[in-house]
Amino acid sequence: MQMPIFIGSEIYRGSSYGRHHPLAIPRVPTVIDLCRAMGWLPADQYRTSPRAKPAALHAFHTPDYVSALQRAEAAGTVDPATRDRHQIGTLSNPIFPEMFRRPATSAGGSLLAADLLAQSGVVYNPGGGTHHGMADHAGGFCYLNDPVLAIKAFLRQGLTRVAYVDIDAHHCDGVAAAFAGEPRVLMISTHEERRWPFTGTLDDDAGGNAINLPLPRDTNDSGFDLALTQVILPAVAEFRPQAIVLQCGADAVTEDPLSRLALSNNAHWACVAALRDMAPRLLVLGGGGYNPWTVGRLWSGVWATLNGHDMPDRLPDKARAVLAGLRWTRRKGARADTLITTIRDTPRPGPVPDDLRRRVQHLQARRRVWV
Repeated sequence: MQMPIFIGSEIYRGSSYGRHHPLAIPRVPTVIDLCRAMGWLPADQYRTSPRAKPAALHAFHTPDYVSALQRAEAAGTVDPATRDRHQIGTLSNPIFPEMFRRPATSAGGSLLAADLLAQSGVVYNPGGGTHHGMADHAGGFCYLNDPVLAIKAFLRQGLTRVAYVDIDAHHCDGVAAAFAGEPRVLMISTHEERRWPFTGTLDDDAGGNAINLPLPRDTNDSGFDLALTQVILPAVAEFRPQAIVLQCGADAVTEDPLSRLALSNNAHWACVAALRDMAPRLLVLGGGGYNPWTVGRLWSGVWATLNGHDMPDRLPDKARAVLAGLRWTRRKGARADTLITTIRDTPRPGPVPDDLRRRVQHLQARRRVWV
């Protein structure tokens, strides 16, 4: 069996959207450090992400927008016309020192992953998953859209069936806009209902190739298991994908400040494990996640799941030190001892709302979109 490949970069270490932004926290560096502390990330499984060149970004993004990002990074500011046109220099998508280089590195990682997966394999790029980026403007903390670029790279390779599965708490509006009506791409998204960007309604099939399942507030592991086993997995199986791209945003867990879902990290890992062998090519990406302890633990557990590593009940000293060293100035008192001493959450089962069951049944009755 081919060993999974982990794509990372040191550009994420110390880079921040700004002190008061939700992405002020360390995420990818925590995953790298925690996986290394656990002995899960040997050098032969690690690749340094390249930075995507502008020409590669033009496969989805407009040249004017890519140039605007480069100019804004160089100048450290943006004029009002550019701000209005491209939605950069806003509270959500601020000007910061690496505002082009960092997302271009995320995109470069996902493009490298598509190259590595030309024949088969598993690649993990936790710095990717920026699913809100639009062709000519930023959105939802996403300046570029690496999932779209990776899927387009697969299509250029000649693949005719690519499944995109997104379990972030927020709907993947950028990916939906890019592939609406594209029969070669099946898009499946679970996301919190009535949560920004307020797209991805139950009846939105994006021109016939999308399955959207809005999850009620407080959806727990039992509710997600219903979505996984009754919607996601049957749809993927019937589509028979040649490649799967999984956006594994970490913001659907109970402790995340930007959603009101109630999953444990076990739900995400179950999805990863179930999809692992459903296609010859699997690309797993990061995405949302705004609590530094839950993101680091969840995404490290994704890597462990992809490799079949056992997760101990109690972390060794080196791993605990990684988590204990994290700081989160935006929310006091948010760190529980279990977020430092363990990697696996206690499962969070519970009642499944009748409304969610009805939505699942509605999608099952609409199976035509799955094949």
